[in-house]
Amino acid sequence: MNRWNVEICDVTLRDGEQTPGVTFTCEEKMEIAGMLDGTGIEVIEAGFPAVSASEKAAVRAICEMGLDARICALSRAKQEDIDAALDCGVDMIGVFMPTSDLHISLKYGRPREEVLARTMEMVAYAHDHGVQVRFGAEDASRSDPGFLFESYRQAVAHGADLVTFADTVGCMTPIEMVAVVQEYAPSVGVPLCIHCHDDMGCATANTVTAAASGAFQLHTTVNGIGERAGNAALEEVLVLLALKGGINRYDLSGLHALSELVTQASGLSIARNKAIVGDHAFAHESGIHIAAILRDPEAYEYVRPALVGCDRTFILGKHTGRHAVRHVASSLGYDLEEDEITWVLHQVKARSEAKCAVTPEVLQEILCKAICADRTGGGA
Repeated sequence: MNRWNVEICDVTLRDGEQTPGVTFTCEEKMEIAGMLDGTGIEVIEAGFPAVSASEKAAVRAICEMGLDARICALSRAKQEDIDAALDCGVDMIGVFMPTSDLHISLKYGRPREEVLARTMEMVAYAHDHGVQVRFGAEDASRSDPGFLFESYRQAVAHGADLVTFADTVGCMTPIEMVAVVQEYAPSVGVPLCIHCHDDMGCATANTVTAAASGAFQLHTTVNGIGERAGNAALEEVLVLLALKGGINRYDLSGLHALSELVTQASGLSIARNKAIVGDHAFAHESGIHIAAILRDPEAYEYVRPALVGCDRTFILGKHTGRHAVRHVASSLGYDLEEDEITWVLHQVKARSEAKCAVTPEVLQEILCKAICADRTGGGA
């Protein structure tokens, strides 16, 4: 297995907070930043200091935490934005401009060469102040390739240490991403960053494909939160890097706790069947599956739950078999006879088919009745 050469820039505290209705307090941002740092994330994009005084204060507070991660702030190509970021004490500033004709026309109404020239002045300005500079091409996936390459060339000439290809509207597929990275990564002269949105459900796939194709800095958010359909999910990208990219330097054991923290702070619940951190990511109901897992978990678990700080669970329902009933009952302290297992299984299936959830409380009730001589009232 070839080891991919990458680093993670997590943008939960900036792009993730741009999710409609989401606002993190300074304390929440600091707690999330601390957990990201503990995971081993190399770059944390702490925010957009020019947005407000409180945003600037939060970015400064994160810079003062003494984290191992480099702290980045986002900036428009305006001196006041860059000055605000510099005043926070960041290690890196991401200076962005739209490079598609559509965005340039809508936002500036001026020739693209004029917009580019002004942006390059600000790239040089940030570079001259001794921080790492990342030039971001917004809507790169819909930009004229010639102009995009010229933008990258000029950014590097003006002091950019990295350049970003942003699939701002999530319109790319993994096949297209391979072509993009193979075209730009070897030729721009500095590391290529990838920023993917999930409008068509390809953000994680595009990000990992980019990593395998030669991209260096990968942008992610916890739980995949972000504008519209969100961004590439940190937990998915990290597990894929470990299992497919040969990268084992990240501590994945806290991913479930990190997911729960962001869920609570953002107020955004995630789907139960969400990969890696969803409630059902490591849950099993099928009798055939459970019987196999009890013998060897690898039968139906490519990702081991303990790897990401989760536990395996068996859910009793319509598809449950005797092995699951025996195992779950035993884990709760019940040593059932064969006829008792049969009766419990009947109750579970009947309730499930009637769309009555077999909650832990309901299961306890069924198990108690199973070991009693009088089972009246135990029907579905």
